[in-house]
Amino acid sequence: MRSLTTMRRARPLALLTAGVVAAMMLPNSASADLQSDITTAVQEFLDVGRTAAPRADCGPGSLPEPGLQGDVPAADRNSGRSTQGYRCNISMVGNFAGRGAGITSTSFEHCAYMGSFFPGDLISEGRGVQVLDVSDPADPRPTVTLTEPAMLAGTWESLKVNTERKLLVGTGVPVGEGVGYLSIYDISDCAHPRLLNPGAGTNLLMPLPITTHEGGFSPDGKTYWASGIAPGFVSAVDISDPSNPRVIWQGLTGIEAHGMGFSPDGTRMYISALSGFTVLDVGAVQRREPDPQVQHLGRVFWTDGQATQHSVPVTYDGKPYLYTVDEGGSGGVKLIDVSNDSAPKVTAKIKLEINLPQHLDASIGSSMGGSVFAYESHYCAADRPDNPTALACGWISSGIRVFDISDPRDIREIAYFNPPARTGRNLEMWNSPHALASIIGVPAISALPAARAVLEGQFNPWDALTQRTPNVAFGDMSTDWCFSPPEWRGDQLYVACSDNGFMVLQLENGVYTPPADQRSTVGS
Repeated sequence: MRSLTTMRRARPLALLTAGVVAAMMLPNSASADLQSDITTAVQEFLDVGRTAAPRADCGPGSLPEPGLQGDVPAADRNSGRSTQGYRCNISMVGNFAGRGAGITSTSFEHCAYMGSFFPGDLISEGRGVQVLDVSDPADPRPTVTLTEPAMLAGTWESLKVNTERKLLVGTGVPVGEGVGYLSIYDISDCAHPRLLNPGAGTNLLMPLPITTHEGGFSPDGKTYWASGIAPGFVSAVDISDPSNPRVIWQGLTGIEAHGMGFSPDGTRMYISALSGFTVLDVGAVQRREPDPQVQHLGRVFWTDGQATQHSVPVTYDGKPYLYTVDEGGSGGVKLIDVSNDSAPKVTAKIKLEINLPQHLDASIGSSMGGSVFAYESHYCAADRPDNPTALACGWISSGIRVFDISDPRDIREIAYFNPPARTGRNLEMWNSPHALASIIGVPAISALPAARAVLEGQFNPWDALTQRTPNVAFGDMSTDWCFSPPEWRGDQLYVACSDNGFMVLQLENGVYTPPADQRSTVGS
């Protein structure tokens, strides 16, 4: 693990190769043909996706992007054109903006739960997590606000629903990492969640021994896993009895732990790391064995994308795969074959044109003044776990992107919705992480891929220089940030973006037919 971290920082080819060799020699990575496996691993580690998903064919009623796929051009940002947004085969049915939405939100049945972002959520009138009744999709209405300590402290990427048990869980994450507070709600009446654990995790004097940045459920909903981003500390919280959550396993999974995904039986965790993920055998925790031991089974790392966010487990004809998302570095989304726990294999990459190495100069040129993120993927949801037909993703400044994934060898974009920018309205969006982060104007998350493009001779400094270049501070919110997974409801999507809040989106022009067994799948 340490050699891989050093390798990412240093970047020389010799260290990259040495790091991959070291990873290959770790336990559970033995091979009958080590030299061949090392060569393959190094190639995969260094491989960069250089093609974009084919563009959507926009039908009637669309207001398409004017240039590169996923880009919001500098001219449109500066002229105010981006305040109209862009859409292709999608329209907005209804919206509740409130004071903005936190980093991730979630939903259940006809209700939505808008994540909170500290400290802005304490200032606005809707303190904590706002609950919306979406019985009328054209008119989502707030019902109650959840104000337990975890909800007021900011839920970051921890607010999740388990549909089987009808539970909502969130943890308190004030600034990047939190400790101690977790609240569990019964959402049988989805518009009026009922707190189930008034004691441990909710009572200020009874914190749980956890660190947290992100979290997620095991598939059966009996374990909530909290990941504290650094130093890779993960906690398994038994919520079989939601009134009495208790930590049953903790451990270090690496030097960083981000989001996750789980195999359908709950025995495999795919825990995201700095650039890739680790496969963990968590079967002992799932089975509630005494003194459970968690084993590392396999690892995959890459340089094409950083801050790996989460994984969505799916199957194609019974074979297990993951759609794994990178939050940084223009990595986009990767399709990964996980049929061999010890040797996950990237089989496809989904990027937009604006994410390609040859367009990173244009990316920086248009995104200056828009804050630390440029055009990055963040959270995705498949429309069903087995033989999925569509994947919808929040792509931060590129909006909501929808892909046909029915044939994993021929993935293509079918629709997108980049919501209207709320330019200049920073002081209204108390609960929006975008509004707060706009104090910074430089797209810092693009630094590593831009450096690689420079080294490859694909970065033209003149294309990176635009009228927005001087905007190094106090960004203008000339796009929105769409972090949350768009969750499937027939041919509609429930989604929240930082500035526009909660939205109901309608897929149009016959680009999508919901399967009879549709089941929105986020992965945790």
